[in-house]
Amino acid sequence: MPYLLTSTVTPSKQDFSREPQGKQVRLRAMAKDILGEAGLHFDELNKLRVLDPEVTQQTIELKEECKDFVDKIGQFQKIVGGLIELVDQLAKEAENEKMKAIGARNLLKSIAKQREAQQQQLQALIAEKKMQLERYRVEYEALCKVEAEQNEFIDQFIFQK
Repeated sequence: MPYLLTSTVTPSKQDFSREPQGKQVRLRAMAKDILGEAGLHFDELNKLRVLDPEVTQQTIELKEECKDFVDKIGQFQKIVGGLIELVDQLAKEAENEKMKAIGARNLLKSIAKQREAQQQQLQALIAEKKMQLERYRVEYEALCKVEAEQNEFIDQFIFQK
């Protein structure tokens, strides 16, 4: 049963002055019921509304809660963004330190190889010097022998004169 509204008449402005007070209240209640069945309601200012005032209030509350939720999500995204930046920065620093450690390890290996090569060179030089010392010792003994022979020859030559 459709109702046709031609104006925005509020129950408080209807002319019920000739009716007794109780009948006016009943008529207002009936009008509200009929309008309520049609999906129309009066708000706190007695204006005609399509939505029930309770639903309207719940909608406003839901809208405010959604706004708060969106604000909190925005704050959360800022915090997470800052955390991600911090983690990225720490990852870069860790990568740099890792590269430094690898470089230091490679340098240490290189120094160890250089020392090993230097040690081998020094051992070869020591062996060469030992051989040279042995040659000099043999030559010295030979020269001592020659000197002794020559001294003996000189002594014999002096005694013969």
